[in-house]
Amino acid sequence: MALFRVDPDHPFSGPHQNQSTLTRGPAAEEAAVGMILIHGRGASAESMLALAEEFDRPDIHYRALRARRHTWYPRSFLSPIPMNQPGISSGLQAIYDQVHDLGENGISTDHTVLLGFSQGACLATEFAARHPQRYGGVVGLSGGLIGDEIDPGNYSGSLQQTPVFLGCSDRDAHIPRERVDITAQVFRQLGAGVTKKIYKGMGHNVNQDEIDHINRLLSDITGI
Repeated sequence: MALFRVDPDHPFSGPHQNQSTLTRGPAAEEAAVGMILIHGRGASAESMLALAEEFDRPDIHYRALRARRHTWYPRSFLSPIPMNQPGISSGLQAIYDQVHDLGENGISTDHTVLLGFSQGACLATEFAARHPQRYGGVVGLSGGLIGDEIDPGNYSGSLQQTPVFLGCSDRDAHIPRERVDITAQVFRQLGAGVTKKIYKGMGHNVNQDEIDHINRLLSDITGI
């Protein structure tokens, strides 16, 4: 199965294009790191900026994406991909547009972090796996690669030791442990430096250990 990859010469147009993006922190031209935040189903760009308050750094330029009607795609991420189109492709295009724009404003991909929760984590991991290069980091909180089946052979290229963090509960009602495991496998195959943590009884949320790990990742990028 051919995976959708954003074509710079023929951008995808779907439900999430032309949605407003919220920003916080210094201007991109003045920031050390750019972080693209992707929310979950039923959540909002504002909720991701609230999470960003846990990263107590003055040198990050945040961009929180917004899904149309608060949902990136209609069904479970474990459904066949065609059942969740055009939402998936539209979401991937939205991420690409922000990565590209950050680059145009002085933040290279190796200083760009993709961070998503739930549906947003699924999109963040899927985008990085389909568009492998060196990123500052990829963070998937309670999510994983998208589709009814994951064939590692469909993914190719190199993430050039991009640090990838995957955190999830051992009993998340939406995210099977096995999907987090195979997501980690694919990222290792793509040459990422993967940290996977499965938390006992956490549920579908974010914990302090995950926040601490992200803060360490940010410090590693800037050396501060």
